[in-house]
Amino acid sequence: MLTLDSVRPNHEVNRWKAMNASLMALKSAGVEGVMVDVWWGLVEGEEPGRYNWSGYAELFEMARRHGLKVQAVMSFHQCGGNVGDSCTIALPRWVVEEIDRDSDLAYTDQRGRRNYEYVSLGCDELPVLRERTPVQCYSDFMRAFRDTFCHLLGDTIVEIQVGMGPAGELRYPSYPELNGTWKFPGIGAFQCYDKVIELEIRNRQACYY
Repeated sequence: MLTLDSVRPNHEVNRWKAMNASLMALKSAGVEGVMVDVWWGLVEGEEPGRYNWSGYAELFEMARRHGLKVQAVMSFHQCGGNVGDSCTIALPRWVVEEIDRDSDLAYTDQRGRRNYEYVSLGCDELPVLRERTPVQCYSDFMRAFRDTFCHLLGDTIVEIQVGMGPAGELRYPSYPELNGTWKFPGIGAFQCYDKVIELEIRNRQACYY
């Protein structure tokens, strides 16, 4: 796994010379390929539908030149606040603005604490992100990735993984370490107290009782 900040916010490869030397050394050591996070917050960070792939294009081309394969991870979560996070990469600015306007787009615990790591699954099918649903945003992002790097797919980019929640995992942000909210070995907290999920729970209860 390459470092979380392999591509910088200015859309350049982080420490280009060191990265190039590292990839060369990996290839010499017999390594077949590398895995790298492709951050939603970097690529579509400024405006919806405006993608800047330049840093990743440079990184993937570097891997290709050294004969390394790439596993690309579509990372739709925030980087920062979890174990092993060495940098902070927020969700796209315009997504954060929408959450600021409507805090019920964020996971919420019983104390009303909002979590900005990932857009709540309760909003997946609601057009809450500049007239698109979160699922549409993710689909558009991956479609743009495919169209941009179609010449590398199958040869250099050989696998794509899709992040599904906080830290890229299909789970709720039940034990956030950010700001000391949770500390080992504490228990997790339910994240179902935003209005969207509460309404869904009530609707499902009405179907069964």
